[in-house]
Amino acid sequence: MLLYILKRLVTVTPVAFGVSVVCFLLVHLAPGDPLSAVLPADATQATIDEMRAAYGFDKPLPVQYAIWLWHVLQGDLGVSIATGRPVAQEVARAVVNSLILASVATLIGFTFGTFFGFVAGYKRNSLLDRIASALSVFGVSVPHYWLGMVLVIVFSATLGWLPPTGAGPDGSGNWRPDLEHLRYIALPAITMAVIPMGIIARTVRALVADILSQDFVEALRAKGLGEWGVFKHVVRNAAPTALAIMGLQLGYLLGGSILIETVFAWPGTGFLLNAAIFQRDLPLLQGSILVLAMFFVALNLIVDVMQTALDPRIERG
Repeated sequence: MLLYILKRLVTVTPVAFGVSVVCFLLVHLAPGDPLSAVLPADATQATIDEMRAAYGFDKPLPVQYAIWLWHVLQGDLGVSIATGRPVAQEVARAVVNSLILASVATLIGFTFGTFFGFVAGYKRNSLLDRIASALSVFGVSVPHYWLGMVLVIVFSATLGWLPPTGAGPDGSGNWRPDLEHLRYIALPAITMAVIPMGIIARTVRALVADILSQDFVEALRAKGLGEWGVFKHVVRNAAPTALAIMGLQLGYLLGGSILIETVFAWPGTGFLLNAAIFQRDLPLLQGSILVLAMFFVALNLIVDVMQTALDPRIERG
């Protein structure tokens, strides 16, 4: 198992390098001048040239990339053009908030998605199956930003049960695991959980239906094994694929939550990316995208290792 992990780490290295190249080039090839956010409209050419030299924008792109990558490997993501604060501090605070929100949303989505999937798989072609399948299709199809606005209108504006925006009552942007802060995370977490719930429910439903139709299940029942024992075998066979889907969904939620975090003003990476895009803040944009991409690469690695540990049929060579 250790040898397999080392091999996977070796294969991840060129992927991480390629991700860094793509992050750097995509941001730099976008139109617009990043210094327009901090330079006054009447700035002289000498001032513009001085600022470009200060941020290293006067050098060729390969040189800029080499310098940027060297600093990144030392943990230095640069300084935000808009705020003047270190990008690493800005991204670290936002990543923690996004991880909290994505983890809660994944937990909700995985719990209900797995429940609906098993119910639909065990009760195929029944009313329960149709209800669970309809809920999963709704979860996959509904635009999450629209659902977020509907939830705000219903539970915040109309009923007044839950706060509409922010991460806490003090407005500091630091979420804490207490009852008051749970009220602030409820709406964005439920909104984010809808899509993974639908995907996991449909995946688990198909897996359970396929496993129950296999010959070894009939053999287990013929040997006198009870339904609880059969259920444990079904879970064991469905777990690796369900785990892979859950890991991918956590990665997607971390990187694809811009609209939801904007709707709920949640101070995470999506909200930070939105601000960096509109402010044309290249260091902040690069740092945010790179950290999110590395999280996704790390999640894939962790899921691969966990799949291999759970399912001995997966080749480790």
